[in-house]
Amino acid sequence: MCTMIVHQAKIDGRGKGPGGWFKVREANVSYDHPYDMPLEHAVNIDFVDEAAGPAARVAVELSVEAARSLVKTIEAVLAQAEARGVLEDSPAGGRR
Repeated sequence: MCTMIVHQAKIDGRGKGPGGWFKVREANVSYDHPYDMPLEHAVNIDFVDEAAGPAARVAVELSVEAARSLVKTIEAVLAQAEARGVLEDSPAGGRR
């Protein structure tokens, strides 16, 4: 059964596809049937720039365990960077 659980986050990032790097403006996160992963349901994340068309897309399908592990890992990395006083969104070429 389809869950129809979908959330979208506006983000600022870069993704790499067959044509090279592109801006990533949204992350569409769903818990529903995956396309390729052999599970009934998975956490599906599409990093996209909808203005750039379908070529600007990076898709990821994760098991529930993998998704939770990824969330914890991202939080750990951000916490470590914050603890070291290096957590910021400054342009490249700034303080290193």
